[in-house]
Amino acid sequence: MHPKIRKVILLCGGLGTRLREETEYRPKPMVPIGGQPIVWHIMKSYAHHGFKDFVLCLGYKGEVVKDYFRNYLWNRSDVTLKLGRNPQIIYHNTHEEEDWTVTLLETGMQTMTGGRLLRAMEHIGDEDVMLTYGDGLTDSDIAASVRFHYEQKALVTMTAVRPAGRFGELGIDGHTVQSFQEKPERETGFINGGYMVLDKSVRELLTGDDCIFEHAPLQKLSDSGRLKAFCHDGFWQCMDTYREFEMLNKMWDSGNAPWKAW
Repeated sequence: MHPKIRKVILLCGGLGTRLREETEYRPKPMVPIGGQPIVWHIMKSYAHHGFKDFVLCLGYKGEVVKDYFRNYLWNRSDVTLKLGRNPQIIYHNTHEEEDWTVTLLETGMQTMTGGRLLRAMEHIGDEDVMLTYGDGLTDSDIAASVRFHYEQKALVTMTAVRPAGRFGELGIDGHTVQSFQEKPERETGFINGGYMVLDKSVRELLTGDDCIFEHAPLQKLSDSGRLKAFCHDGFWQCMDTYREFEMLNKMWDSGNAPWKAW
């Protein structure tokens, strides 16, 4: 863990409309891969690199996320129940996540990404943070991206990846993002992989609940040369469609899950 940064913000409040088969009754970050929600896999990746203090920005069906973490020990342990007037629960197991801290923060049903980030940063206090979405997996070296962020004296560092189509393309000169195009018609290079490191001053660019972080704030940073790209040529995959849900589960079930470093 880097001495200047401790907390990881995860955006978990969106509707996930392209994955309606799985998100009608639960938020997309709770859609399972190998029996555990995708947000758990993301958190395990961060924890592997030493970052174990999480703030989850909830919105759509946030109660499902709260129930999962509230019952985490109960669902992962053998238990003995002593019934009667003075009931007692004895847990017989330990688990690797016992040193995690998870803050579950209601950030509104209709709040945009920048608005959720602003609410979370106001809750966190005066410190730099990491940020990611609740639906993307990677084998990128997260700790290395943090070191890179401070070496580059960036305001925001995003992990840049090379998947197929549909996402915001980055124009990169060296390690500086010179252009940020949210959704171009055709993509040929790196895109925003979602794993970001943020200087605490970024909150000054966030204007309220209707602020979309990927629009004016990131575009303004790219114009000023303070948006940097940590380029990753390895595995990255989001879970945006049912086909991608099936693909990630097949990877996990086959024992070939590149993001599983723990």
